[in-house]
Amino acid sequence: MELQVLNSPFNQEQVELLNRVLPTLTDTQRIWLSGYLTAQQGSTNSVAAPATTVPTAVASQPVISKEVTVLFGSQTGNSHGLAKKLAKKLEEQSFQVTLSSMSDFKPNNLKKVQNLLMIVSTHGEGDPPDNAISFYEFLHSKRAPQLEELRYSVLSLGDTSYEFFCQTGKDFDKRLQELGAKSLTERVDCDVDFDEPAAAWVTGVLGALSASSASVVVGGSTAAAGSAASTESEYSRTNPFQAEVLENLNLNGRGSDRETRHVEISLEGSNLQYEPGDSLGVFPENHPRLVTELIQAMDWNASTPVAVNKNGEERPLQEALTRYYEITTLTKPLLEQVAKLSSNEKLQALVAAGNEAELKSYIAGRDLLDLVQDFSLQGVSASQFVAVLRKLPARLYSIASSSKASPDEVHITVRAVRYEANGRNRYGVCSVHLAERAQSGAALPVYIQNNPNFKLPENPETPIIMIGPGTGVAPFRSFLAEREETGADGKTWLFYGDQHFATDFLYQVEWQRWLKDGVLTKLDVAFSRDTDQKVYVQNRMLEKSRELYQWLQEGAVVYICGDEKKMAHDVNAALLTILEQEGGLNNEEAVQYLANMQQQKRYQRDVY
Repeated sequence: MELQVLNSPFNQEQVELLNRVLPTLTDTQRIWLSGYLTAQQGSTNSVAAPATTVPTAVASQPVISKEVTVLFGSQTGNSHGLAKKLAKKLEEQSFQVTLSSMSDFKPNNLKKVQNLLMIVSTHGEGDPPDNAISFYEFLHSKRAPQLEELRYSVLSLGDTSYEFFCQTGKDFDKRLQELGAKSLTERVDCDVDFDEPAAAWVTGVLGALSASSASVVVGGSTAAAGSAASTESEYSRTNPFQAEVLENLNLNGRGSDRETRHVEISLEGSNLQYEPGDSLGVFPENHPRLVTELIQAMDWNASTPVAVNKNGEERPLQEALTRYYEITTLTKPLLEQVAKLSSNEKLQALVAAGNEAELKSYIAGRDLLDLVQDFSLQGVSASQFVAVLRKLPARLYSIASSSKASPDEVHITVRAVRYEANGRNRYGVCSVHLAERAQSGAALPVYIQNNPNFKLPENPETPIIMIGPGTGVAPFRSFLAEREETGADGKTWLFYGDQHFATDFLYQVEWQRWLKDGVLTKLDVAFSRDTDQKVYVQNRMLEKSRELYQWLQEGAVVYICGDEKKMAHDVNAALLTILEQEGGLNNEEAVQYLANMQQQKRYQRDVY
């Protein structure tokens, strides 16, 4: 939409300039510009920010206070990492920064805060992450104060393949407005490839906080980035380390219907550091069969060069679809974009308003090959198509090793995902890549994802209870290896479960050795398919309810790792039952007991 002289405060020459520049701006540039213009409003009113559909700054008064509170709610550590970077940038601009997780922040102090920046992810089906639950509940309760003096902005992390995309951030934004707070800059919702929009949000926030900070950003951001680049030697998500695979073993015995890989990876020369509880990010490749079938279905040429980033860098189509773009997951935004490229009436009807249920049903279990075949999308060029695809995101795996026990190495435990749906065989992108095409000597792009929300207690004498069926046991191998190396003498109790004792007891020899050596105090196992009645880890917990409750009374920390949708909920229900039966609590008191444990970091979950 072009500006017109009649409906704008600009003269003809300015309008022509703006109409030439505005369509060329990226989202990042638009967000940055809006923040910069807002900052300048304190000194001049001669320039108005251009109308745009991207998040824009709406504050118009100069910042009264140089104090800024940065709160983060994080499940896997992304929000925490972004919050730390933001705090550093604010401090460089001479702001006084309070950085805190939402669980550690006293919500009654909100009345004293003038500038609030929130970075929060969404977990599961639109839920807040564990360390944001208490703050979320307070803010949505009747106890929440009016916040007319508060200025805020929200950065929300999510995944468009989930129905409730960035719901927690949206909820916080809406609730703060209801309480009278004023938006400093509009909320930014990030998909899995969050680096660029997050950086733009940070720049917009810095610009909106004060004119002086915006001036420093304009003049000094490039130099600061160059200085950081020249001194920083660590690899990261945006600059992964090409790591060599040292060993790749199948942990399941002959006859098992499961394939679980133990992958040992070299970190030598990377300077990458990790602690027990952290995760390894692995950038996978799409299955070559799926890539070939997609190219053939669209009648594309595999060697056609296509762009693989916003800088215009090009790669052959075959390589781009293999290494750079996500082709196994359909999302509503993707289908809406593809519908614009095609004249297929059925596809356009599917994405039309009011058709949510049918769209959701179609998306589940289908991939890009299904989409192009079901709606006969031949005729769309390869360059047009890849322009609407998401980047292929890294997969996070709980680290199964201790760097003290295995220097310059990192181990992960990965179950290969293969299944049939809609008449075709399907493959887990990263798990099957690791199982089939990442043998010894292969290179994998990796990085360390720190997770401060899943950590061993500082006091080595604190008892720990670990609940991890299947591959969820991976971080507890890391925990025990670390405790063996450091000589920690607190009691340890592992609940482990899988299908069959004979074929599916992952790391059996190691658990038994640690049990013999006293590193592991107690081990309870549940193999669901070995008995007529299925038995799971929560059943074993209830069988040992009295002793487990005694451990809780002694200050034990409870850790859960694994499936979020069912296992974690069942384990949580078992803990509530134990508190009611053994502690004489009613349900409300038991729920509060677990909430207090979570607040004290005695109830930690790494669930997915």
